[in-house]
Amino acid sequence: MPHIVTLTLNPTIDVATSVPEVTPEHKLRCGPVRRDPGGGGINVARVVRELGGEAIAVYTRGGATGSQLEELLEEKGLLRRSVPLQDATRESFTVAEGTGAREYRFILPGPTLSEREWQRCLDALEDVAVGATYIVASGSLAPGVPEDFYARVARLGKRLAVRVVVDTNGPPLRAALEEGVFMAKPNRRELRDLSGASVEDFATQAAAARELVAQGRAEVLAVSMGADGALVTTRTAQFRATPPPVRTYSSVGAGDSFVAGMTLALARGQSTEDALRWGIASGTAALLTQGTDLCYRADVERLFTQVKAEPVSRP
Repeated sequence: MPHIVTLTLNPTIDVATSVPEVTPEHKLRCGPVRRDPGGGGINVARVVRELGGEAIAVYTRGGATGSQLEELLEEKGLLRRSVPLQDATRESFTVAEGTGAREYRFILPGPTLSEREWQRCLDALEDVAVGATYIVASGSLAPGVPEDFYARVARLGKRLAVRVVVDTNGPPLRAALEEGVFMAKPNRRELRDLSGASVEDFATQAAAARELVAQGRAEVLAVSMGADGALVTTRTAQFRATPPPVRTYSSVGAGDSFVAGMTLALARGQSTEDALRWGIASGTAALLTQGTDLCYRADVERLFTQVKAEPVSRP
């Protein structure tokens, strides 16, 4: 049984292409097209496998695009368990403009799940997660899924004695943290929303993260800060790490790569400090790939040696 199980309620086929220039009204002739299986948990599972770990992806699929998603996942060699839907799996697409490679990302809403369908996702997760070490519930919720769905996943994890990692936003993230999870990955805006306080500078961000951990909402809180790196907080320690400078080709999947690198390191028994370094290295490596491709192991291992995690002074 793999140590890591991922859950994707609203997967997608990620389509990436390019145009010389984005202009209104005119037909835009696109370059070569790349298609990848996507969605938060699926991306995490892909990166875990790339880094030499083993994960099993639980996800929904429906219609012709759902069949194509199955084919793409088969090509990636992922262990998986799908939950069939009546409606079709969504597509999302990224368009890179010109030599500067400015990205335009278009995210479709996805199929609406019935109560029976989202309940079957919980049932499938429970079947697969028995004996696992981590559940990574990542990405947006599909229409029709209740806002407390990830909180239900957190309760399931507690019942199975499996650590739950949540990477989402808005009310679903708040509900999950009210239930309590092992790890969550908000960004700075989400940290402000969760804490209800102004977190405009690093000191107040660090204080807000410590307060959320002290309240028992998460044992590990990893706050992503974009180009400024990430801040990781536990009850006993706090570390900050910044990414090494690289040329960015695409930011697609960088956050999912961060979660995968960190979770896999923790599953391997590494320290929170080193897990943060692996997360930063994985997220940074994803910036080096084109379109909807994700990180490569050689890049991650090279960048890991360049990442330093600095302890944050606690008042």
